Amino acid sequence: MTATALPPLPPIDSVSRGHGALGRFTRVMRTDRLAALGLALILLVLILAFFGPWIAPFPAQGYGETSVGNRGLAPSAAHWFGTDQLGRDILSRIIIGARPALTISVLVVAIAALIGIPLGAIAGYRGGWLDEVLMRVTEVFQAFPPLLLAMVTVAILGPSLTNAGLALAICWWPWYARLVRAEARSLRDRPFVEAARSIGVPAWRIVPRHILRNCLTPVLVQATVDIGSVVLAAGSLAFIGLGAQPPSPDWGLMVAEGRGQIFTHWWISAFPGLAIFVTVLGFNLLGDALRDLFDPRQVKR
Repeated sequence: MTATALPPLPPIDSVSRGHGALGRFTRVMRTDRLAALGLALILLVLILAFFGPWIAPFPAQGYGETSVGNRGLAPSAAHWFGTDQLGRDILSRIIIGARPALTISVLVVAIAALIGIPLGAIAGYRGGWLDEVLMRVTEVFQAFPPLLLAMVTVAILGPSLTNAGLALAICWWPWYARLVRAEARSLRDRPFVEAARSIGVPAWRIVPRHILRNCLTPVLVQATVDIGSVVLAAGSLAFIGLGAQPPSPDWGLMVAEGRGQIFTHWWISAFPGLAIFVTVLGFNLLGDALRDLFDPRQVKR
């Protein structure tokens, strides 16, 4: 009896062999140029945020030191983005301003998620009157435009970067509550949840172990996009004088400081506005990539 030669196995693609989400993420980054662009922009902003004081050409001016002899200089080899009306290097202020912009955005999203996720999970899992009460409360907050509600809150608390962040967190949590509530309602009748209930597992263990763990994917996608949105919202509050105060290197405040000279010294407002645009674009592109990554319909078999 002779042995029959088996056909050779096809080569295994190293990317498709990647473990779980990491392999799919690598594939998305390699095939989707917009996703790769978004990741590159975010990495650039993160580098500026962490290493800003060492990267900025004039770090002291980034923190507010003035130079009267260099007021209103156009972009040049000495000052790549020019100087503002007080002689401060705009490039240095943009680099130094990356850290507070990202810090306040991450904190706002984290606070909003910490408030909204538990409320949404409890409301979606328990249902009944508790669900009705919690959803009516969220609808009260959602009845007002987020930026308008934030403006009113900051006007009451007083203009500052901290109060602006608190006001934005108050406006943002209802979106996480509704998102997680919808996911929890779809999960509470799944077989694995019913099996846990049937063996006597209490609700306080079912919710974090079976409900919240399966809600992390849409929350992660939403949080990624929201970080960019908060950067824009915080800049808007600073632009109207309700956010960061001078001499803070806030991007929105820098745009506001140059709006009166937009036709003669356009660079004072243009480059900080471009920094906001690049940051928001990066997080939106990465959020779209994460949505495609975690959406089962997007996974290539």
